[in-house]
Amino acid sequence: MATIRTFDRLSALGAAALLVILTAASALANCPGPVASRGPMVWRAALAPNQVGLTFLGHASFLIESPAGVTIVTDYNGYIRPKALPDIVTMNNAHATHYTDHPDPGIKYVLRGWDPGGGVATHNVTYRDVRIRNVPTNVRDVGGTRYNGNSIFIFEIADLCIAHLGHLHHVLTPEHLAEIGQIDVLLVPVDGNYTLDLDGMLEVIRQLHPPLLIPMHYFGPETLERFLARVRETYAVRLNETASVTVSRATLPARPEALVLPGY
Repeated sequence: MATIRTFDRLSALGAAALLVILTAASALANCPGPVASRGPMVWRAALAPNQVGLTFLGHASFLIESPAGVTIVTDYNGYIRPKALPDIVTMNNAHATHYTDHPDPGIKYVLRGWDPGGGVATHNVTYRDVRIRNVPTNVRDVGGTRYNGNSIFIFEIADLCIAHLGHLHHVLTPEHLAEIGQIDVLLVPVDGNYTLDLDGMLEVIRQLHPPLLIPMHYFGPETLERFLARVRETYAVRLNETASVTVSRATLPARPEALVLPGY
């Protein structure tokens, strides 16, 4: 772990009648890079045009739902999954509980956070009202560092930037931060061991300073509470009653908040 963190610092530190057709929203001002043009969209009744649905499926997997009905599952491993087949899946790291070599062929986009050929994975996908891009990071491995072995996936939906840190093993360099941009909702691994230690993860949170963070990748209530005890210094902590939440720019907390979603 120390090797990778040193490396990073050295590198520069339900009804059809309820559906309405709306014109696409304006480009996201807080996310870097070109935003794909968006044509007319069909918004589903369950979400308003400015809302995103988030459901914690467990471990590091979330179901993300867009206003137009696009469904995404993060860290898709083939056994933690929603009831319906998602349109898009991301797999941040080639680790047994974070990916599968046998995704359902009906999935439209399968985005791996690493290049199986040994290069650098690069994704910039626009599907209906969703844009997904990635920022590669390194992974500590037996005997050294697996460069570009993990990706932070960023989901641009409904004027929000949602980042999933994946299996992050080190703090972020200025280059990473420039690529990532301003994040509104951060999905953050908090195990403090298999990913980044708690001091390092708190530093990453300070680097990105999202108004809303949602912990994931913890192993029991003690691990979660250890993280919450530390993050309470700067974030209000709220426990949600269900695994699902609806977020929008209008409902982002005025004071930074850590929202705990119970897994299932």
